[in-house]
Amino acid sequence: MPSLSSRKQSACCRWQERLVLPYLAAALMLLVWQGAAMSGLVRPVLLPAPADVLAALYGMLCSGELFRHLAASLGRVVSGFAIAAALGISLGIAMGMSARCELVLQGVMQFFRPIPPIAWLPLAVLWFGIGEGSKVFIIVLGSFFPIYTNVLQGVWQVSGKYLEVAEMFQVSRGRLLRQVILPSVLPYILAGCRSGLGYAWMCILAAELTSGLLGIGYLLVDARALAQTDRVMAGMAVIGITGKVMDSLLAMLLDAGKGVRVWKKKIAA
Repeated sequence: MPSLSSRKQSACCRWQERLVLPYLAAALMLLVWQGAAMSGLVRPVLLPAPADVLAALYGMLCSGELFRHLAASLGRVVSGFAIAAALGISLGIAMGMSARCELVLQGVMQFFRPIPPIAWLPLAVLWFGIGEGSKVFIIVLGSFFPIYTNVLQGVWQVSGKYLEVAEMFQVSRGRLLRQVILPSVLPYILAGCRSGLGYAWMCILAAELTSGLLGIGYLLVDARALAQTDRVMAGMAVIGITGKVMDSLLAMLLDAGKGVRVWKKKIAA
């Protein structure tokens, strides 16, 4: 049996691994990047040094330019993602629980699913103009299908023994949804929402690259037109950091309160 000191040492090693390993790849990437920039093999206009990117980022932060563009993109992402999540979760559960609903809607979903969201952009601009509506519409299309697909698969994966017990005791559909379906599907909702959030950022950038005068996508286009590669890469870094923070917050929110572990305990009980 391991001693108390060995257990403490093992726990300390695990804590150090969780603290260090996630940032090890990023540190190595920065070192290689800095080395390539300093070697002179690549022109600065093509690959600026990390210090130049940080300087550009600092300049945009001080001027307030970055906050204006980020706030615009963030508002669009949150709005579109919220609509997509509501639609994807609702339709995924409805089609998973109702064979008739699945029969009616499955063909339509399979028809629209392969169409890239960006292919809708000309119609979105025609229908909603170049304002917020077209951009939110593209985000909804991009985020919806990952969420819907994961939720539908989650409902299909619900253990048959729970459904049999619910049928035996003549449990109402509402109670079945609250006490059996939702607890089982919650991990799939989490996975779908996290995937959908990534698609939301990809879609908003593509929409902003083609229309509008405000947003991270417009910032990247404007910097590219002026050959300001350091600003382009600074904007890309901001997108990655913001996406990571939103993904972590989403995971924390869905795991808090009646989170995944609590739901699983209720199922087991």
